[in-house]
Amino acid sequence: MSDLPKFVEFREEGPREGFQIEPKIYPIEERTQLIDMLSETGLQQIQVGSFVSPRYVPQMQDTGDLFQRIKRKDGVRYTALWLNEKGFQKALSTPNVTMEGRLLFYASDAFSRKNNNISALEMRENQRNWLRLYKEHDLKVDAAYVMAAFGCNFEGAIPMERVLDDFRFIIDLAKEEEVPLPTLVLADTMGWGNPQSVKRLIGAVRDLAPEARIGMHIHDTRGLGLPNLQAALEMGVDMFESSLAGLGGCPFAEHGNFRAAGNVCTEDAIFLCHELGIETGIDLEKLIAAARRAEEIIGAPLMGRVMHSGGLDKFRN
Repeated sequence: MSDLPKFVEFREEGPREGFQIEPKIYPIEERTQLIDMLSETGLQQIQVGSFVSPRYVPQMQDTGDLFQRIKRKDGVRYTALWLNEKGFQKALSTPNVTMEGRLLFYASDAFSRKNNNISALEMRENQRNWLRLYKEHDLKVDAAYVMAAFGCNFEGAIPMERVLDDFRFIIDLAKEEEVPLPTLVLADTMGWGNPQSVKRLIGAVRDLAPEARIGMHIHDTRGLGLPNLQAALEMGVDMFESSLAGLGGCPFAEHGNFRAAGNVCTEDAIFLCHELGIETGIDLEKLIAAARRAEEIIGAPLMGRVMHSGGLDKFRN
């Protein structure tokens, strides 16, 4: 498959993934302003924060208040992350949260044990209960993620068959529970993917579920974020999760005193799509303004390139 999609959806993760990893807590007024700026860019989905333990993630302890402060814009989904039923119930009871179910799988057993303190197999079986919980609350299961799908810093290279086995489980579970197949998301959680491996794995997943929508969560840990994104585009992938200005970082990379890149940078990815003639529905100039505001809030240079150089339209006009 080599046809580029005509339209690509970007789901913004910066307000949650970016600020959650920072060592300090930034004023809620500044984060609210940033989310409001993002709401005006044309993004369809913004992940505002997470409902997790304030003991372990104090940066997200005011997520409920943050949802009350943002200026909601029609047509924009404002989502949150949760990792257990307590967090889910908090999200469910918080006004203004767009509730959509997600299922989480680990291709790496070592990563699952480190991140969730259970085996990858136990995590997989737990998704049955999550799916049934979402059904009880009449929530659509929007996406199913297989994390560390390309490799793991704790376990090494991940065999493709292990990833495909998780996706087979997802396909069978959706049939068993009589729910629509969610978007199948390949997550390169620690930056192990390369353009060839991205194309191979997407092709294999498409063979399993030809009608499924495939998405990607790409980390730019080793500088291959955009090449991998373009490889996915060439395989017809039309949904990506990304982070404004490259906010955040990879907590699993060995980076010493350096800031390791996290999610692929939203405005850089949007620029690439526009240069390839792909529509995104996003105003790049407004997105650049938001990225520059994010850098002001963080108070340190961020990873984005287009935010510093600007786009090309001003030179073409």
